[in-house]
Amino acid sequence: MDQLAVTVKGLEKKYGNFKAVSNMNLDISAGEFFGLLGPNGAGKTTSIHMMSTLVKPTSGTVNIFGLDVIKNSVNVRSKIGLVFQESALDRQLSVLENLRFAGLLHNLSFNLIKKRTNFLLDLFNLSEKKNVAVGTLSGGQRRVLDIARGVMHEPKLLFLDEPTIGLDLPTRRNIWRYIHQLRSQTGMTVLLTTHYLEEAETCDRVAFLKKGNLVLTGNPKKLVKKLAREILEIESTNPKIILDNLKSFLGPALQEFETLFFKINNNDELDLTRLINELKQNFGSELKRVIVRQPNLNDVFLWVNFK
Repeated sequence: MDQLAVTVKGLEKKYGNFKAVSNMNLDISAGEFFGLLGPNGAGKTTSIHMMSTLVKPTSGTVNIFGLDVIKNSVNVRSKIGLVFQESALDRQLSVLENLRFAGLLHNLSFNLIKKRTNFLLDLFNLSEKKNVAVGTLSGGQRRVLDIARGVMHEPKLLFLDEPTIGLDLPTRRNIWRYIHQLRSQTGMTVLLTTHYLEEAETCDRVAFLKKGNLVLTGNPKKLVKKLAREILEIESTNPKIILDNLKSFLGPALQEFETLFFKINNNDELDLTRLINELKQNFGSELKRVIVRQPNLNDVFLWVNFK
């Protein structure tokens, strides 16, 4: 049986009458890349804060590699790394000084700090910036350094809370290249929250949170495959009349502004080409766009949160 990195049972957090997280039960295996997904306010950050000893649960338990986060908080902190949405770096210090300071906080020896600093500077392509003040770095470079700082003590479990928020696509891709390389070299468990669903597609498993409740868990590819064979997108100036005409045989649709999204599953009687031609004939002046495409994890996210 695989060792469990995270074991969550009946976890809840209340703020007054508001329940931020409700009866969460979750197991994450050692070495797993796990994504916790959901819209703003779903309870992702609160969940991570409880798992990482930062917030005390109202009820329930969290164990990190068999250690209770309340009873053994100091030992738990030695096994985890944290990268918050907001940077934890000292902008007055250099890149090198920030990493050395992180090493000292974890009581690492000078030789080990030097060894791991050189490794991380090389891995994250920061060697040429090591003596530069953090405040002069680009946003992407600071984010990379945040991650390097979070893994300075070689944690067994790394929490990444929206690690690439606000960064451009090339920088986000570089950061993920570094993280995947780090995982392959260390076998580290990673728990990710993100708004960029394409980042979660490479997770071993993902869980969707909705209003503090876990509503769906599974492998991303399997969840996408289970959702639908194809997605029919129809953009129209009058989506209501399109929906009224199609819902009887296509089923319910999601609507975002003027666009309707229909799930298309195995239906031998459905001729999509004929359907699209009929739409153009009957609603041509009101149609802006009609496409059929493969589903993705973002579609799973949408149906979970809008059904």
